[in-house]
Amino acid sequence: MNSIVILGNGAFPTEPYPVYLLDSAEGVVCCDGALTKLLEHNPSARPMAVVGDLDSLPQELAERFADVLVHENEQDTNDQTKALRWVLTHHPEVQEITFLGATGLREDHTIGNLGLLMDYPRQFDLGDRRLCMVSDFGTAFTVTNSCDLHLGEGRRISLFSADNSLRVSSEGLEWPLDDVVFDAWWKATLNRTSSPIVSLHFNHPSALLVLVD
Repeated sequence: MNSIVILGNGAFPTEPYPVYLLDSAEGVVCCDGALTKLLEHNPSARPMAVVGDLDSLPQELAERFADVLVHENEQDTNDQTKALRWVLTHHPEVQEITFLGATGLREDHTIGNLGLLMDYPRQFDLGDRRLCMVSDFGTAFTVTNSCDLHLGEGRRISLFSADNSLRVSSEGLEWPLDDVVFDAWWKATLNRTSSPIVSLHFNHPSALLVLVD
């Protein structure tokens, strides 16, 4: 299996691109109550798994999908992380994992899930798997070392890091990152690509969260 969508219980996608990702995925894993939204979108949908403490899942759906429920009560991680752990354990061959419905509705969940996306390379052995978080408003992903990003010219882009020792020099951005110290969230936000390829050069490996429109 090459592509799996992890569907959260945030704002359900309505724009063509994220809806396409959901409908074309080889498998879908729902975070708890997200199953209700999936079935509203596609009544015949059958997720691979429904993962979480299941406290927001209607009893009728719990009975109907009993064979794919993965009940996890521990509170050290959220349902998104539990779902990712399930995917990596049961489908280690997967190459593309897309988070949908991970943002919107609640700011605390949005910030937490984006922070986790930046932390997953440390938590899990991801190898060359591609993880991204897509909403109606853009795409988020994490890079951990120097790289070239083929994004296209004129796209809005923001970058975040929790590592204030990280220094990144760049080409292809309207406002270069060379003098940025990542000691506040806003420091590298509201930028724009000035060429089709953005080159980032890290002073050491670290997690950098990239958000593009």
